[in-house]
Amino acid sequence: MPRDVVRVAVLGVSHPPANKWAKRMVRPAALMADVPNLEVGALMAEQGDVRTYYMGDHAVVLHSGETAHYIDNLRAAKPSLWVSCDNGEVRLVTADPYEGEAMASDPERLVEALAMPHAVATKINAFIETHHVYEEFHKRKRVPATSPHDPRAPRVLSDNEKWVQTRGKAGLPPKGVS
Repeated sequence: MPRDVVRVAVLGVSHPPANKWAKRMVRPAALMADVPNLEVGALMAEQGDVRTYYMGDHAVVLHSGETAHYIDNLRAAKPSLWVSCDNGEVRLVTADPYEGEAMASDPERLVEALAMPHAVATKINAFIETHHVYEEFHKRKRVPATSPHDPRAPRVLSDNEKWVQTRGKAGLPPKGVS
């Protein structure tokens, strides 16, 4: 199965804690297509109490079987990459919107949908053009249950095909039969 890897740099922003019991926490805030030559955790900018850190470069792995998902992502109003963090460290970056939504359902994990850089969108689009296989949708046609071509038993049985020819506990014959 063909695959490709696109590297992106993740930037995190840390705001001061809201109260004295909370800890300062770094959340993914932006992505860069160009990977800088910095150490992970390097302070990039500071404005008052708000700090921007470099969270490292990470691989966005593109699989040929998921090209339809990438198309949905690129057609969205805001194409995104989903960044998943555990304990302040980036664990996964994905372009698959359905995988991103699935990761966000885990309460232990911090997941942010960040704007996709234009250079990354161009690489994903080139991957789609190379590996996408269009699958035509075929709607199934129902076969009526009373059709002679249906191998199943008919849904409505005639009176002679019924097992019991009585009605209720009294054992009366079916209606219309004397």
